[in-house]
Amino acid sequence: MERYICIHGHFYQPPRENPWLEEVELQDSAYPYHDWNSRITVECYRPNAASRILGPDKKIIDIVNNYAKMSFNFGPTLLSWLQRHATDVYDMILEADKKSLYLYDGHGAAMAQAYSHMIMPLANRRDKRTQVLWGLADFEQRFGRRPEGMWLPETAVDLETLEVLAEEGIKFTILAPKQAKAVRKIGDHDWTPLEKEKVDTSMAYRCPLPSGQSIDLFFYHGPSAQSVASGRYLQNGELFAEKLLWELKDQGQPAGLIHIATDGETFGHHHRHTDMALAYCLHHIESNNLAQPTVYGQYLELFPPTHEIQIYENSAWSCEHGVERWRSNCGCHLGRYPSGKQQWRKPLREGLDWLRDQLALVYEYRMHPLYEDPWELRNQYIDLVNDRSKANLKRFWQTHFQGDPKRSDQVLILKLLEMQRQAMLMYTSCGWFFDDIAGIETVQIMQYAARAIQLAKEVDDKDFEPGLLEILEQANCNERGYSNGRDVYEKLVKPATVDLNRVGAHLAIQSIFDKTPKKLDVYCYHADVEHYEKHEAGIQVLATGRATITSQIVLERHKVDFAVLHLGDRNLLCAVNDRMADADYESICRQLQEAYERGDSTEVMRIMTVNFGANSYSLWHLFKDEQRKILYQLLESTWKEIEASYRQIYEHNFTLMQLMHGMHMPLPKALANPAEYIINEDLRRTIHGDDFELDRLQDLVEEANRLSLNLDSEILQYEASHKICFMLCKLEANPESLALLKDVETKVAALKRVATQLNIQTAQNIFFDLSRKVYPTQKTLPEAREWVELFEQLGQHLGVKVNGERDG
Repeated sequence: MERYICIHGHFYQPPRENPWLEEVELQDSAYPYHDWNSRITVECYRPNAASRILGPDKKIIDIVNNYAKMSFNFGPTLLSWLQRHATDVYDMILEADKKSLYLYDGHGAAMAQAYSHMIMPLANRRDKRTQVLWGLADFEQRFGRRPEGMWLPETAVDLETLEVLAEEGIKFTILAPKQAKAVRKIGDHDWTPLEKEKVDTSMAYRCPLPSGQSIDLFFYHGPSAQSVASGRYLQNGELFAEKLLWELKDQGQPAGLIHIATDGETFGHHHRHTDMALAYCLHHIESNNLAQPTVYGQYLELFPPTHEIQIYENSAWSCEHGVERWRSNCGCHLGRYPSGKQQWRKPLREGLDWLRDQLALVYEYRMHPLYEDPWELRNQYIDLVNDRSKANLKRFWQTHFQGDPKRSDQVLILKLLEMQRQAMLMYTSCGWFFDDIAGIETVQIMQYAARAIQLAKEVDDKDFEPGLLEILEQANCNERGYSNGRDVYEKLVKPATVDLNRVGAHLAIQSIFDKTPKKLDVYCYHADVEHYEKHEAGIQVLATGRATITSQIVLERHKVDFAVLHLGDRNLLCAVNDRMADADYESICRQLQEAYERGDSTEVMRIMTVNFGANSYSLWHLFKDEQRKILYQLLESTWKEIEASYRQIYEHNFTLMQLMHGMHMPLPKALANPAEYIINEDLRRTIHGDDFELDRLQDLVEEANRLSLNLDSEILQYEASHKICFMLCKLEANPESLALLKDVETKVAALKRVATQLNIQTAQNIFFDLSRKVYPTQKTLPEAREWVELFEQLGQHLGVKVNGERDG
């Protein structure tokens, strides 16, 4: 019997972009990273693109791209984020698929995914088709080929979804074993019912569809997949391989397949460093010829289905009750609140379904005069979503409208299409998966709903918010501080709403603290500043200006006039209004300046209020990243005062603290906290500096140890990791420099003594490449003996085995 093995990773994060800004804002829970996408990229997506294989001495002997050897799918919205923010990882994912085409006889490792992780059985057929078409188009644009398979979010399935896949030429998908209902040999008449999860997972099956079409299905090995997800099989790569191979029993068939499917984030994020277990598992199997790694497309070509299968409709891999987790209080939960406390799911589903149908009516009514088939235009909109460049926008108009529509029609068309995109994003499955309607995932999908409502009101003057809130009022909330879904919406969703006046306010407030603006981008908006004046007197600042704000998503333009008064600290008032007549604007600016120069701040505020109406803003209205940046600027003097006070306490009481420690007396918090703050801050600055002093670094560590003070390991690891990667980048640019190599080796050794659990993957990748390209040449040069010794020592610090180096 031929033995085949396939490991599938479903790599996905819910879209976290602010619906009005089209970017992920700062997420404090991901500290010290900016957001969770950034953190998971460091922990999972990048490590799997360059995973380590260790030798017996635990040194790196090879670096491999796991994506090329496994089967995988990436959520399109996640790939879009990676393309913008982690281009190197994005490129390695695409390159892995190209490499896999050679490894697996023209069958790629990558699969497509239904676009926005919507639970497909709960969608109407129109949305199902768009989700599939968008997933296909996104895949083809990125990977440059047609996908053979498509991943269904949560493996949630019904026959209508399979019909849509088959109609679009998808050959196969992957399901959980519990989703198989009955089986028969192709050609037989009678079906054999299957007990729970008793389907033979070692083969592919053909699923006949009511239309007369069919699609092939793979059912992954459930127990193995669960053991991988829990981390039990990931203690080391050889154990992982042995556990999988044990399931490949010879049953007299020409070939056997063991395959699993799990969240891709299992390998590195859920269980740290387990990307290496995956890498070594595949390396061990392949190098010892224990089985043949494969992907589903190749296996399907080699061994077409001999049996047909029936599925349980409305079923999924992560709900024991079908797809009820995404529409009812079925009992599935994560434990934060007891079973039976998820009644909110039903009204949330009903509210969004009601909103979807209302938005569809607006879309058809307003789009039909402009385009004959509005829903087909929505299907094609993905081409613009992925590339909003002027050239591609021009192609979009020429392809579908035989030229450029007038600008007002362009704005209307794009607003309608965006309304539909937001209406699909609001069905992202994570919104129902967790335990409360006040969770960040559910708030996120309600924000998409709010954006769709805003667009509907702009294009048709219909306000669907009251109707949605009436339904959400029935959704009881578990989280203290919120009574129901309506309360959550009004407190957490409504305040996040952005219009073009607020974008103008952000620009105006930002101008107080930055250089005078001329042209700048504010997330997905562009601002042209036509006039700007700033007046400063001590800590007080007055700024007036006028700007044109343009949405780069829907092309809407809005001309605003603004005034900002900053009285120091957090005391700031900003007023924004629609463009007024030039003479009126000049008169108001003159009045504001005269009152300001008299020192009459009360009169300045009165003039702003009278002339700009109710459109007043404060620091609270800044977008989150800039808000944090400016607040820290305002606190700069406070930080300095705190540090000066702490440093005085620390230095004046240092001898006393040493005495107390020597007498085995615990340091009072009033002394320990300032000391810890000062030492950690000095360590951070020393590491972060351009040319840190090794003696200073060692002294600080010794002081902390002598006084039994706690070091901030997370931030020190973060800073030390970045410093090591920075130094290896310098070495990469000038690898033969003995002086530079000596400096890098010394400093890396010192940093490793300060911080453990370093994330130095980029540094290791660079060193590994140098060890293959530069080290062999240097080793042949007699005059390079010292360089060779230092390079090998650096390899010891980085845990990378140098070519030709003796085993330790």
